[in-house]
This record gives sequence, structure tokens and C-alpha cells, in this order.
Amino acid sequence: MRTHPPEFSDLAERQQQIVTRLQLLTAGFDDMYLYRQTRRGLWQRVLPATYALVTGVLTAEQRRISAALYAGGEAQLTGLAALTWYGFRQSPSTDAVHLIVPHHARRKSAGHAVISRALALDERARVTALYPVCSPARAVVDAARDLRQLRPVRAVVAEAIQRGYADLATLDEEIRRARRSRTALVRKAFTEVVQGTRSAPEAELRECLAESPVLPEINWNPQLLDPGGRSLPTPDGYLADAAVALEVDSQEYHYRPADWARTLDRHNELSRHGILVLHFTPALIRREPRRVRQMMADAYESRRGLGAATRVRVLP
Repeated sequence: MRTHPPEFSDLAERQQQIVTRLQLLTAGFDDMYLYRQTRRGLWQRVLPATYALVTGVLTAEQRRISAALYAGGEAQLTGLAALTWYGFRQSPSTDAVHLIVPHHARRKSAGHAVISRALALDERARVTALYPVCSPARAVVDAARDLRQLRPVRAVVAEAIQRGYADLATLDEEIRRARRSRTALVRKAFTEVVQGTRSAPEAELRECLAESPVLPEINWNPQLLDPGGRSLPTPDGYLADAAVALEVDSQEYHYRPADWARTLDRHNELSRHGILVLHFTPALIRREPRRVRQMMADAYESRRGLGAATRVRVLP
């Protein structure tokens, strides 16, 4: 059995057992040895001229490393793969690893490595030990350009802002950089965030209730004051005339007991001041929008005019 040179073993360890053909040849192996190792099932060729010195399914990080090695040293990780690397919770899962390369590069997509040529690489890219990762704002816009539905685009845009991965100015700059190239969905999602939407389900609730012929204009994420001028919890939506509050409750948010207790506390505080709080899950909003509209319309009709009695004020 052939022993690997110490320098090569260190390199393979750093790259999590993913190496290129050039690195193997530099270490003294020849193509016939590579062929025999893969033929025997001891190694595997994962991308053109890129090998895993282990068998079995690659980890997410090994897929990223192999794609970056294949794409070349100037390549930057972007799109959904970068969002996963940053830890986005709402990012759709994918086996593809998207990278951008300089426009003059001639590397083409292969296997799980999706290569795009860019007129300009990301100046805000984060440098890591094995590959550069585009900034969250650039990754969000690149991911949105490849998605075909508004819901996941809304989710990643809202999460980028809510969890502090990117600010509005940086996200707007990246959208403008991309111009009109497949940016309709991310532009819409960005506009919703600018208008105060805090999550994708909330945006869907807004669209759902906008079709109601009964409901007046809804105050979204309003700042409420009790009769003594003290701040009340901010609901997702509020009908001032009827003192009806709307809350979008996601399972992820309420998974932890502390979050559930906080929701109950908010509900009780609003109810204490005579406000009816209606809770809707994202699943209900998506599957039964007509029922959601009817519940809201019934609540509004039955309580119309009661808002003044609560003496709760909505700040502009």
C-alpha cells in the first residue's frame, strides 16, 4: 500500500480529503494510479479533475470544497450554497453549489458545481481558508435570481434583514447591480420589506386580506399606545376601528417554550386592553385564504366602532 507524502496528507486533511488532479500529480502520483484507485472504489472522481480520497456521500462542506477547487482560485461561493454556509434557516435546500467566476474565465458547470461568469466579483466577499464566500446581500440576490417562486424569495429577503445579515441599503445596491436580469421577484420582496413586512407569511397575509371587499385599510406593524401613553406589543396587523389585532404564528418561532410564553404574554397584554387578537398560521393562510378573509371580515363586522372604547391609539 502506497503511503502519502506528509505534505500531501496535510493538504488533504485541510481540504477534507478533496483534492485536484494537479495536486495529486504534484505530490508524485500519476494518472494510472488515479485510475486504479477510483476503479477499485478507494477514491471517487466527484468533478472533472477533482477527487475525493474517501468513498460514500460527500458532506455539504466537501461538496462546496470540491466545487470551489474545480472552479478555480478566483471563484466565489454564492446563491443558496452561500446562504446555507451563513446559516440561513429559510433558505431552500439544494445539492447544487453555485459559484461566480470572472467573466474572462472559461470554466463551465459540471455535476453539482454551477458556474456563472460575472462582470464583477463581490468586493465584500468573505475570505475563508478554502474559498471566498459572497456577502449575504450578493448571495441573496443571486439565489433569488435562480428561484422561480415568490415565497422562498420573500423568506430569504426577510430573513436577511430580520437576522441582520444585510441592511436595506446594501441589499438595494446589489439589486441595482443585477439590473433587470431575473430580478422581478427579489424586487417585489424587497419592496415589501421596505414597506414594513417582517416575514414571508406576513406578506402572504397582506395579499390575502387585500382581496377582501369588507375590510378597511389595515395598520401593519403599528406602534400602539394604551390610554396612559405606554407602549403596547406590536401586532402584525391592526384594525383600529374594531380593535382587532392579527398575528402570524409560525411553528419555527414557537418551537421553544420561551417563545411560546412570549406570544401568550403579548396576547394577554393586548386582550387586557379590549383588543381581540386573531392568530393565523402560515399553512392556513396558504391553504385556506378564503377562510382567513371570512374570519377577519366577521370579526370586523361584529366589532366595528368598538375601537374608540378601548382608547388605544395608533401612532402614525
